[in-house]
Amino acid sequence: MKEAELLERKEIFKGRVVDLSVDQVLMPNGKTTELEIIRHPGAAAMVPLTESGDVILVRQYRYATGGWLLEVPAGKLDEGEKPEVCAARELVEEVGMKPAELVPLGWIWTTPGFTDEKIWLYLCRGLEPAEQDLQDDEVLTVESKSLEQAVEMVRQGEICDSKSVCALLQAEAYLRFES
Repeated sequence: MKEAELLERKEIFKGRVVDLSVDQVLMPNGKTTELEIIRHPGAAAMVPLTESGDVILVRQYRYATGGWLLEVPAGKLDEGEKPEVCAARELVEEVGMKPAELVPLGWIWTTPGFTDEKIWLYLCRGLEPAEQDLQDDEVLTVESKSLEQAVEMVRQGEICDSKSVCALLQAEAYLRFES
């Protein structure tokens, strides 16, 4: 299949987390259009699984959504950082747990209509306590739910951010087929 061709890029904003550009693009259908694109370095999201089968979640205040969301822990990749390194680092920082094992569960495009953000998903096992180290913009509490309860919360719309939905469903599928 034919790909789009970038004709011109206008940088609008360079930020700490994202960059915004307006791209003039020749689309595969031969038409030219202007697209607003947010560039993001990527992230990792984790499903930390305890020996008893509980998952560790974070209830985090998300200014963009206007409230609190129950989510899997996640965080942005640092420049040049591999996703699995990010996953281990972010798990320590957000929930104070160090994983002995990281099982890759694939990756997702978060919102491909306007951003190139890719999030790698991991199941984390063999959890050991570590020192939590939250950043100034991270306002959260740590909660534990059974995997079954967390998946039911996805089905009921109580857990509704894309990375958490995908990560929890992927973890459930992986564990079902592993046994």
